[in-house]
Order: sequence, then C-alpha cells, then structure tokens
Amino acid sequence: MKNSLFLLAALSPLLFACDNPGTEQAERKSAVQTTPEAATAHRHTKVALLTAEGFQDAEAYMPLGYLTNHGCEVTVIGIETGKVKAYNSDITIHIQKKVSDVNAADFDALVIPGGKAPAKLRENSDVIDFVKAFHAKGQPIAAVCHGPQILITAGILTGRNATGVEGIADELKEAGVNYSDEALVIDNHFITSRVPDDLPQFVKAIANAVEKQERKSSL
Repeated sequence: MKNSLFLLAALSPLLFACDNPGTEQAERKSAVQTTPEAATAHRHTKVALLTAEGFQDAEAYMPLGYLTNHGCEVTVIGIETGKVKAYNSDITIHIQKKVSDVNAADFDALVIPGGKAPAKLRENSDVIDFVKAFHAKGQPIAAVCHGPQILITAGILTGRNATGVEGIADELKEAGVNYSDEALVIDNHFITSRVPDDLPQFVKAIANAVEKQERKSSL
C-alpha cells in the first residue's frame, strides 16, 4: 500500500483539477509539460476511464495521472455527470461524460478502476454495451480490483487469463476465467490487476498497450 499512497500523493495537482473541472485542462497540460515523458507523449490517444460513486481513489487517479503525463487524453465516464466520491477517502472525481452519450469508437483504450463502483456500473446496460464495443474492436481493456466484475457481466472474460481482488476470485472462476493470483495478468487486449499495490505495473502495462495500439493503427 505504501507505493500506491506515495504515488497518489504525487498526483495531488490532478486531484485538484478533477475536483474543479473548470481548471482541469490547464492543470493536466501543466502536468504533461513538466513531465520528462512528455517528449514521447501519446498525443492522439484517447482513453476512457469508467467509474462511479464508491471508486477506489488510487485505482482511479494513478491511471489518470500516469496516462495524462504520457500525453493521453483521458475522459472520465460514468452513468451520470458530476462529482462522485471514493469509498475509501474523501477524494472525489468529476465524471465528465455520461456513458449513454459517448461512443467507444471515439476512444483507443478503456480503464476500469475498482472499489465499490463496479457493482453499480455492471447493472447498467449502457455500460455493458460500451465495454463490449471495446472488446469487439480488440482495443485495450484494463481492469483492476473489482473492475473485472463488469467484464464478467459483459460475458467477455470466459476462457481468458485474468486476475482481480481476492474477493472476486471465485466469481471469476465460476465465469470460466483462468484466475491467477498475480500482480498483473495480460491476455491479448485484456489487462488485469488485483489491488492498489499492483498499480505501478498496471499503469505501465496500459501505457505499453496504448503504444502498441498506436503502432497498429499507423500501419
């Protein structure tokens, strides 16, 4: 947990920006410009981060910060727009767009943080259709903690190798998933991790998948 807490603290400018959507783009631009990786940023890559009330704070903000600092345009998507609160802290995040108003074709990758949010999201048909659309195109889908529950409901993890928080291990197995208690499991375009301590590997894997997607698209 120490690694995730340290990195979460390092992302405090992004926490402020997403709590204040009017300053969000300026703060993100500043973060990118002051990051060494900006020189090789994924300038044209668009990533959807799907979450809701009860998200796990580090699991949302670490992918958001890491990908933003690498030049990706990250859009936070949920069932309704507005602020939602983490279940494990007072941190909030601003849902920028409703899932019913967006098209998966407009994005290059999908990230699903965990916490209690996936339990709500998996009950929404627009969410499931959105996730299925990414899968149909073979685009990167990254889910951590309870995030894979949404993929189970979408019926797209059967026969795949994946991981998730220990509490959903049985559910994954019952859905026909080859579950592994590993920090990071990658199967084709699926990227899964278990807990906040796995986030350093998780976010790097997402960035690598995005880079491969860019190269594939440029061919």
